[in-house]
Amino acid sequence: MRFRGKSIRRKIVALLLVPLVSLTALWGFATVITGREAIQLFDVAYIIDKVGYPVEDVARIIQRERRQTLVVIGDPRAATATAELAKRRAETDLAVEQISVSARDPKVVDELSPQSAQRLRSIVAAFQGIGSMRRSVDQNALNPSQALELYNRLVDPCYDFLMNLHGLDNVEVDKEGRALVGISRARELLSREDAVIASALAARNITAGDVRLVSDYAANRTLLYEFNLVTLPAEDRERFEQYWKDPQTHPLRDAEERFISGGAVNKPRNLTAAQWDEASAKVLDELGEMNTQAGDRYQKRIEPVATDVMIQAAAAGILGFLALVFSLILSVRIGRDLVRDLSRLRKDAHEASGVRLPGVMRRLAAGEHVDVETEAPHLEYEKDEVGQVGQALNTLQRAAVEAAVKQADLRRGVSEVFVNLARRNQVLLHRQLTLLDTMERRTEDTEELADLFRLDHMTTRMRRHAEGLVILSGAAPSRQWRKPVQLMDVVRAAVAEVEDYERIEVRRLTRLGIVGPAVADITHLVAELLENATVFSPPHTAVQVLGERVANGFTLEIHDRGLGMTPEALLDANLRLAETPEFELSDTDRLGLFVVSRLAQRHSVKVVLQPSPYGGTTAVVFLPAALLTDAPDTSGSGLRLDGPRGAAPAPVGRTPAGR
Repeated sequence: MRFRGKSIRRKIVALLLVPLVSLTALWGFATVITGREAIQLFDVAYIIDKVGYPVEDVARIIQRERRQTLVVIGDPRAATATAELAKRRAETDLAVEQISVSARDPKVVDELSPQSAQRLRSIVAAFQGIGSMRRSVDQNALNPSQALELYNRLVDPCYDFLMNLHGLDNVEVDKEGRALVGISRARELLSREDAVIASALAARNITAGDVRLVSDYAANRTLLYEFNLVTLPAEDRERFEQYWKDPQTHPLRDAEERFISGGAVNKPRNLTAAQWDEASAKVLDELGEMNTQAGDRYQKRIEPVATDVMIQAAAAGILGFLALVFSLILSVRIGRDLVRDLSRLRKDAHEASGVRLPGVMRRLAAGEHVDVETEAPHLEYEKDEVGQVGQALNTLQRAAVEAAVKQADLRRGVSEVFVNLARRNQVLLHRQLTLLDTMERRTEDTEELADLFRLDHMTTRMRRHAEGLVILSGAAPSRQWRKPVQLMDVVRAAVAEVEDYERIEVRRLTRLGIVGPAVADITHLVAELLENATVFSPPHTAVQVLGERVANGFTLEIHDRGLGMTPEALLDANLRLAETPEFELSDTDRLGLFVVSRLAQRHSVKVVLQPSPYGGTTAVVFLPAALLTDAPDTSGSGLRLDGPRGAAPAPVGRTPAGR
């Protein structure tokens, strides 16, 4: 970001605006983040009520259907078991319909993340496809292990969905929610264990696979409880731990131990189906109730946490806003005082540099007497840094006036010498050109006329080199035109200022004119480029000049057929042309590039060097539309086009122009 050319006020405002904007952004970011966390916590209760509990209810109902299905597969002849299965299936269908309605609720979909919404749709789709599995059961196409696996595939996604349902920014609350899902998974393992044992007892045949499954389920259930109870609050953790230690769970643990220790056996006698049903049903129901109560307590804990977060967000927002307002007021006051001091300093500096010193210089140039005390008054400033700059301005102003007074006579004398020499040089050059012109018109000797033409051409080149020094000094050349000149005539005049003008071929150019004030500079610019093209190309090759009208101006292309330039040299030359660096006396071999760069900058002309299609270098000169005008009538314009008349004409216009 650049602030060059901007006022002091704008710069200070920009300086103060950066921390204020940063503070505002941080305040807004903190408020949004904290508020979003509070909103998420409030939304958790709604999501759990609309989706979480229904999904868990469906999972529990499918658990009961799964158990009854395995019992029927174990003993297909039991009419009571078959009737109970039909009842369980009806309950499942009703629960699936309810969860399907919730899944289609737009409010629920909006509150869920895209991943959770996709999981919910997959669960509902799987539930609605349960009919094919039921038909396989009714046709006795599945054994207990296969049916168990298919039902497990319906239940597992439910707990995966519940595990990723929360996704809260509050880590502790999120961990508690996931731990509750883990406790529900532990009950799911007990439900699977119940289904396997009930099926085996109904079939009166316990296989080694049944024993292994029950043993794995029991071990995993214990691990889930140990892993997740640690995360729960102490009250909930103690409830579950105490429940599994109470005598009311002893029948289940005892029956489970007898089933595992009895091993694979046909017609088991140490455990009956009635004993297991009584022990497991009670524990499963109580665990389900305990899980529901723990979920309710979790929701109640969320509300105060969300309220605290909302209070924190409001407090942070209010305090941040107050800090922002305070910073704004303080910044405005500091900035206003600083602007006032700097504005005064700027005003005094402008007055000294734009009024006092120029007035002193004008009076000294006029030969008047100047009083230093009067022309350089001592201004009073504060003692801060700005005041120190003001005192330095006083010292500088006084020193400048004293130096101007002391050096006035010397400068006047030196100026007179340079002006005298410049005028003498101009007079001599004018007389020489006039004399050459008279001699050219008077002589009839062909050889002598050719020599005069060559001398005329050399004088023209000397004028261009002299103008180059003037341009490098920052002054304008002495040649000026008030009226526009045809572009073709300008290019011809440039050709006339080149030593090997006979090698230059100028293609027919569009009938356009160059505005008068730019004629001399454009002529000099093109001449410098043509000079480089002829010098750095073989003597037997031609240099072509062509151009065309473009959207925003006109482009001239100068093609030579030399050896070209290396990429590094080409890049360096283009940088010099584009950046217009200061001329250094140690870099005189790049004199032409400096002159071209200065002239191009003066008239917003763009000059680019690039590889030529002929193997050399192409100079592309873009003349902006501001320099162009309609083709003028050059008759009587003051631009001499006769030049060395003994030169052979170019294919379209090689006759070099004169002065």
